[in-house]
Amino acid sequence: MDADEVHRVLDVLAAAGCRAWVAGGWGVDALAGRQTRQHRDLDLAVDATGEGAALSALGRLGYVVETDWRPVRVELAAPGSRWVDLHPVAFDGSGRGTQAGLDGTTFDYPPECLVTGTIGAREVGCLSVAQQVAFHTGYPPRDVDRADLVVLGRLAGGGAAI
Repeated sequence: MDADEVHRVLDVLAAAGCRAWVAGGWGVDALAGRQTRQHRDLDLAVDATGEGAALSALGRLGYVVETDWRPVRVELAAPGSRWVDLHPVAFDGSGRGTQAGLDGTTFDYPPECLVTGTIGAREVGCLSVAQQVAFHTGYPPRDVDRADLVVLGRLAGGGAAI
């Protein structure tokens, strides 16, 4: 997944009226303002009310559902090793979001966690440093997770892994 494809995905979602924020590795890179590593996929927190429109829009780019764990997440694949992982988030009237998790758990998205960053000299919506750190806990980290945590630590002013 390269920056041009990230932009194509974000553009088609915006054109379909779907609100989305970059998460995962690309979200870390958006906060850093530069690509820090290679990415297999693009993780997106999407407004759950636009999930159907998002799936339809991504279908126009050749994406089809590969893994369906809704309401937790739905992963789509397209030719050319392109992957998008959608995480539907339900927002209340105050702007606070909730995402379903496995085994009845939930993930909280406070309004202040929705920030902006930069991918390929373009401003994009993404998740905050604190939210990214929170999402990198509770499981054994892989090498890519450890690399993301080093970048997040630097962004948080710690200079090292969190």
